[in-house]
Amino acid sequence: MQLTNQDAEKLIRAGVDALQQGRAADARDRFAQVTATGRANAQGWLLLAAACHGAGDITGQEAAVDQLLKLEPRAIRGHIMKADCRAAAGDDIGALTFYTSALLAAKDERLPGDLAAEVQRADNAAVTLKARFEVEREALFAARGLPAATRSPRFQQSLDILAGRKRVFVQEPTGYYFPGLPQIQYFDPADFAWAPAIEAATDAIRAEIAPILAAGAGGFRPYIQADPNRPRLDDNQLADSKDWSALFVVENGRESPDVIARCPATWAALQGAPMPRIANSPTAMFSLLRPGARITPHTGTHNTRLVCHLPLIVPPNCRFRVGNEVRDWEEGKLLIFDDTIEHEAWNDSNEDRILLIFDIWRPELSDQEQREIDALFSGPTMSA
Repeated sequence: MQLTNQDAEKLIRAGVDALQQGRAADARDRFAQVTATGRANAQGWLLLAAACHGAGDITGQEAAVDQLLKLEPRAIRGHIMKADCRAAAGDDIGALTFYTSALLAAKDERLPGDLAAEVQRADNAAVTLKARFEVEREALFAARGLPAATRSPRFQQSLDILAGRKRVFVQEPTGYYFPGLPQIQYFDPADFAWAPAIEAATDAIRAEIAPILAAGAGGFRPYIQADPNRPRLDDNQLADSKDWSALFVVENGRESPDVIARCPATWAALQGAPMPRIANSPTAMFSLLRPGARITPHTGTHNTRLVCHLPLIVPPNCRFRVGNEVRDWEEGKLLIFDDTIEHEAWNDSNEDRILLIFDIWRPELSDQEQREIDALFSGPTMSA
C-alpha cells in the first residue's frame, strides 16, 4: 500500500481522534494502514498497540508491541504492554520479566504523570506475581521435605533476595580492593582457632576497662576526627563527637603504652589473634557508643582484613547490621565481619555500649599475598 507522507499524517491524526473518542477499533484500522507501509516509527507502533488494547485485540497488541521494541528496546510503555500481553496469555514468568525490565528502565528517570502511574501499576503487578511464585515455591519445598526451619542459612538468604526481602551487598572498600575474596557478611567464630581464648578473656578485659569508664572515660576521643589536610567525603553526624569514641590500644600500628600498661589482660588476649602487623595496622580499641547514638551506613577502607567485635557491655536495644543481616551483640560472643560491606550500628538504650574492636588478616590470603600487601601499604599509595 502506497501512502504519501500527507496521507499517513492524516491517518495518524484521524486515528488519534478516534482513540480519544473511544472508537478503538476505528483507530486500530487507521494506524494499521500506516504500519502496513513499513514506514512506521516507534510512536506509530505504540499507537497501534494502544488501539488494539482498547479494541480487546490482545494478539494485535502484542504484535505491535514486538515491533515497537525492535525499534526502541528500552521503551518503558512497550515493556509494560508486553508484560500485560504475557499475563493475558498465562505466561506469568514472561510477564514478571517484562514488568521488571520496565521498572529497571524507569529507574532514576523523570516520568510524566501518566507514565509514572503505569510504572507504579507495573510495580504492583510484579509484587503480586512474586508473591504468587513464592507461595508456589513454598508448596514445592514442603512437598520435598524442605520447610523453612530446615533450610541452610545461605539457601534461605538466596530465597530472601529472590523475593526482594533482602538486597545483594558486596565489598565496597573506599581505598584498596583485593580481588577474589569471598563476599561474606559475617564469619563464624567457630572457624577461627584463636577465637575461644579471646572470648574466654571477656571478664578480665571488662574488668580492665571498667575503672577507666568509672573515672570518666579518660583517654577516649571521637572515633572520627576531621583532618584539615584531608577532604571530608561524608556527612557523618558523629564526626568529632564523643557519642562514638574510642580508647586505642593500638592505632594504625602504633601501640599505646599507657593503655597497654592499664590493660595487660586485654593486650595478652590480642596477641593470639592474627592481626595484620604491617605499615598502618593493626588497630585495636575500646569503642564506646553513647545512648541514642547511631552510626550511619558506611564501608571500610580495604578488604584484606576482617573486623572483630568482642562485646563487653551491651545494654538492651543495641544492634548491628552488616549487609542485609541485623544481629544483636552478645557479651563475650565475637562478631567477625567484612567491614567493606555496608554496615551500621545503633544504641537505643539509656546506657553506654562498650566493645573491644580489632582487625585480623583475611584467612584466605597466603603468606606471599600478606607480604605483598605489607609492601603496598608501606608506600605512598595508601598514604594519600
